[in-house]
Amino acid sequence: MLRSVILAASRSGKVEKFVGSAPVSRDVVKRFVAGTGTPDALRVTRELADQGLRSTLDFLGEDTLTPEQASATRDEYLTLLAALAEAGLTGAAEVSVKLSALGQAFDEDLAEANARAICAAAAEAGTTVTLDMEDHTTTDSTLSVLNRLRKDYPGTGAVLQSYLRRTEQDCRELATAGSRVRLCKGAYSEPEHVAYQSALDVDKSYVRCMNVLMAGQGYPMLATHDPRLIAIGEDRARWFDRGPGEFEFQLLYGVRPEEQRRLVREGYQVRVYVPYGTEWYGYLMRRLAERPANMMFFARALASKK
Repeated sequence: MLRSVILAASRSGKVEKFVGSAPVSRDVVKRFVAGTGTPDALRVTRELADQGLRSTLDFLGEDTLTPEQASATRDEYLTLLAALAEAGLTGAAEVSVKLSALGQAFDEDLAEANARAICAAAAEAGTTVTLDMEDHTTTDSTLSVLNRLRKDYPGTGAVLQSYLRRTEQDCRELATAGSRVRLCKGAYSEPEHVAYQSALDVDKSYVRCMNVLMAGQGYPMLATHDPRLIAIGEDRARWFDRGPGEFEFQLLYGVRPEEQRRLVREGYQVRVYVPYGTEWYGYLMRRLAERPANMMFFARALASKK
């Protein structure tokens, strides 16, 4: 119920205006978003690298409606990648890209061309790109673009969401040699015929999908904050005899930072998903919906007079 309410709020202009104008919103957003520009992304990447943590950087923005907006997003990623290379940070960072931000909704070919330009810049900089997954209506399109990009840029990462009923089969198809696959639960409101509705069913699907990826020949990227699923991931790594360089955990910036550092101390590779940019509202609300316990932090901050 709470998740549905939060997702509804993410589409409300009135709620966005209220949150955006609240005096403490800046402090709340700081917990989950690196900042608004490239210098902020570089600063956080370096801070995380100093703690032994890797990053995947996401320039926030979806619902791109014009070629000009798509080009602007592409150019921001090109700027970011050049800055990461100049700062010597590409060994610790890659980028995450939403095809919807590159024009997918109105021109898949344009989105692919923009993504290809980003992949080329990433390869030149010595790093990789992961294509974020969005709501189920874009899954086939995103996977088709991914397959075409991988012909020239085989390190391009995929994202699969365990709440979709199709995902276990998608995992089987993508668990191939050299295939980087991020497995997450999913944070969009989806109909029952395509997605599991209960948290238990989503978790069970996550474990089944994890087993497929860990048993395969690819490179699993386990994106979760759930202590049970992390523990299962640690167990499956031992079961399938995967060393530290053969998979990684991924967690969101600002969520369970102590756990991120614990996993590093245990010898695991850990990557932090770091968003930045001015379009933070939709991202923040999905994070709250994904883990409603974060709502208490948000509510306390809004109620504070500091």
